This record gives sequence, structure tokens and C-alpha cells, in this order.
Amino acid sequence: MSRYTIYGGLGSPYSMKMRAILRYRQLPHVWKQADGSENIFAHVKAPVIPVIQFPDGSWHNDSTPMIFELERRHKERSIIPTDPAQAFLAYLLEDFADEWGTKAMFHYRWFRERDQKQMAEWLAFDRLMGKGRDTILKAAHAFRQRQVGRMPIVGCTPENAPIIEESAKRIMALFEVHVTEEKFLFGSRPSLADFGWLGQLSQLAVDPTPQDLMRADYPFTFRWLANLDDASGLEGEWRDPDAPPPDAVTGLLKLAGEIYFPFLRANAEAVAKGAETFSVKLLGQTYTQGAFKYQVKCLAELRAAFAKLDTDSKKKLSILLRETGCLEPLEN
Repeated sequence: MSRYTIYGGLGSPYSMKMRAILRYRQLPHVWKQADGSENIFAHVKAPVIPVIQFPDGSWHNDSTPMIFELERRHKERSIIPTDPAQAFLAYLLEDFADEWGTKAMFHYRWFRERDQKQMAEWLAFDRLMGKGRDTILKAAHAFRQRQVGRMPIVGCTPENAPIIEESAKRIMALFEVHVTEEKFLFGSRPSLADFGWLGQLSQLAVDPTPQDLMRADYPFTFRWLANLDDASGLEGEWRDPDAPPPDAVTGLLKLAGEIYFPFLRANAEAVAKGAETFSVKLLGQTYTQGAFKYQVKCLAELRAAFAKLDTDSKKKLSILLRETGCLEPLEN
């Protein structure tokens, strides 16, 4: 086998992220809808998509480790900036997208009746295409009930809705200005941060309520996503590492300092105490959700990556990270 096989779903932000990366990197691959016809989860620890079978026959899922494994195997068209400081920022912003940005996807998809109905039916259709309308609608109903039932666990409650929607709007507003002035966050070629946000925002561009919002208020961001989805023919350069970061990068870091790091630290403290839930002040409001061990790992890995930076890179980043509220949580 000389190609990658990605088993994913159009409604999975991580599937869309990884497919776009394989396309940009010009790595031969085929896309297969994960419809249950093949026992793909027997090959991986966690039953989540995408699952990718590599050309050597190995199986992988969890998008960020897959990104770094692809980097290890293929040097051409890398999505990690060559400058270590920029590379760390790109990794931080990708992690922000994966672990906080996904809340906007889950919230908008399952909070309102119109989104619940359409997306449950569409996602069931993707897996059961051609199996009969009644079969599809029955599966859609069961899936809808399950996902709506999970909302409090992942923090997508009516009480948290204003925080999630406000953060999503701020993020899209930053991209809306940026993509009219520069192609991507770290230059004229995309980084793992761009692909991280593509994955999450790609779902908002499809689901009814956030699609209406994006088309009305963030139309260039909406179109940017379509361009990045297949950038296989794009050529570009990394931004000058000595130049000030663009406003979008600074703005995203500020949001990470306001929202993401307080969220990660509160979660880590809850897990350490054995608590099932935690609450934290975000954007001046109380945010509550279930505690997750995986996000403890995310915080630890961000801190480890920062600690491994060379002295010059840390010095270069220190002022920016301090001003955006990210330095202290990375060091402690």
C-alpha cells in the first residue's frame, strides 16, 4: 500500500482537518466515510474518527499526534513553521482550536431545534446512505438524543451558551480581518494552527444557525475555509520570524489567555482533586462542565513544549506571551 486511507466523516471537524492536511501536503490518500462497514476501531485505542491507515499498514487516530507523525515521515510541504518560536505558537493555537473551538461546534449543532434536526439527519444519512428513509430517520433520532444528552458533560449548557457564542464570534472576527490582508496565520502557507481552526469552523459553515451567522457577518472567513479545504496547489512562505505577529495571532493568544488557559487549569485542578465537575470564571461569567483527563494531558504537553524551547526562542516569545496572559500558565 502506497497511500493513506482516511476513515472519517463530513460532520467531524478532526476528519476535515486531517483531510485538508493530506491534500495540502500532496500525500496520496483516499477518503472513506466511516459507516461501520469496516471494523476500524479494532486498530486504535479510542473509538473516534478520523482513523487513518498509513502506507506501512499502521493505524492512527488523534489528529495532533498524527500531524507530528506525518512531519516525521515527510519533509516536503511541512505545516510546522521553521522558526521554533512560530512553531510553538502554531501548536498552541492548534490546541486551542481542538479543545476549546470544538465547543462552538458542539453547542451550535445541538443547542437549537433546527440545527439538531438537520444535522442529526445529515450525519445519519452520511453513514446510512441508500439504506432507506425510515432507517436513516430512526438512526438520526437516536443519535440526536445521545448528543443532546452529552451537552452538560462537555459544557454546552444554556448557562454556558453566552460564553461559547461570544468566544466563537471573537475568533471569527479576528479571522475575518486577517484573511483579507494575509493568507494564513504564519505567512502565505498554512500551519497546523490554520488547519486546526479550519476543522472547527468548517462545521459552523455547514450547520444552519452558525452558517447564517458566518455568511452574514464573517463572509470572507466562510470563503477562506473553502479555499483551505483543498490547498494542494498552493505555494507559499513562512512569515519573517523577526516581524511582529499579525493582529489575528495576538488576538487569538489573548483569547487563549482569557479563556483557554483558565479553562485548562481549572480542569486540571478538578481532576487532581477527583472532582467530577468544575467551574471557572470566563469572560466575566461562570462556566461549568465535567472534568476530563485528556485536557490535563493537553496542558502538560503545552507546558512541556514551551519548556523545551531554546533560550532565544523563549526570550523572543516572553513579552508576547506575558502581554496576552499565556506566559504564567505555561510556566506554572
